[in-house]
Amino acid sequence: MRINKTLAAALAMTSALALSACSGGDPAPGTVDDTAAGADGPVIGFSISTLQNPFFVSMEEGVTEAAEAAGIEVTVADASDDASQQANDILNFISQGVDVAILNPTDGDAIISSVEALNEAGIPVITVDRRANGGEVLGHLGTDNVIAGEIAAETLFEAMGGEGKVAILEGVPGASPTIDRGQGFENVLADYPDIEVVGSQTANFQRSEGLSVAQNMLQANPDITGFLAMNDEMALGAIEAMRSANMLGEVKVIGIDGGADAVAAVEAGELVATIAQQSKLMGSMSVEDAIKVAAGETVPEDQPVDVIVIDESNVAEYL
Repeated sequence: MRINKTLAAALAMTSALALSACSGGDPAPGTVDDTAAGADGPVIGFSISTLQNPFFVSMEEGVTEAAEAAGIEVTVADASDDASQQANDILNFISQGVDVAILNPTDGDAIISSVEALNEAGIPVITVDRRANGGEVLGHLGTDNVIAGEIAAETLFEAMGGEGKVAILEGVPGASPTIDRGQGFENVLADYPDIEVVGSQTANFQRSEGLSVAQNMLQANPDITGFLAMNDEMALGAIEAMRSANMLGEVKVIGIDGGADAVAAVEAGELVATIAQQSKLMGSMSVEDAIKVAAGETVPEDQPVDVIVIDESNVAEYL
């Protein structure tokens, strides 16, 4: 398997992708010898929203390991949470003539024109974890984020005894997990009339922003009794905010993803639970689907990947 280390220069913007003049993102660092690739398999382009989050690092590992096992070539492009950069990365895929594009969108709306450009170029599209809100996508793999949101909310509210004041830490605006997990939260809130939401702000799925936003929320509402975070990184930021305020243990916190740091926080009693997504499995499954599509086979339009609740009762199994 070969991981391309240099993307081709971006071709001129088409009318379908007149989004930005900024340069494309650098591909993720390769860890496999370039000479190891077979020449006969399909070439896959994998555009990932960011590699600054452990969840997506794990997903990228799943992609590259599956490609290595299959002996095929994959080009990885890190969009760094920038929709314009992701658009240019995808233009590079078109210029290179990849056989299949696997997309993990930064923004479900912003990526529509990129999906349409791939469609026009005859390059099949698969999405993973996050959805594109338009264009032709042959298959999607990922968590049912409405269900993940529901499980997270119910687990937290039960840990709070069914009452108290909750602050919500939201993800990247426009990203499908943000929208869907928020819907899941709302679905469960309807069943808990004694839970009051005192604030809901974005922290962009980042730990550092989770820290600063949680600090501001605690200052504005010192009687908060729960933080409902849309991912682990923001939940861990909230834990640091409470540590700084000498409030650790006084406020219940939950996250979503199942990252190593979150599992350790569950074991330490700092996090009620993490709703674990199987990001590495998503990555490997997306490559398996891409190989099938390149061979002319059909793949399921929607493939949900189950979540796992990791709490004090089973955390030892995941350390």
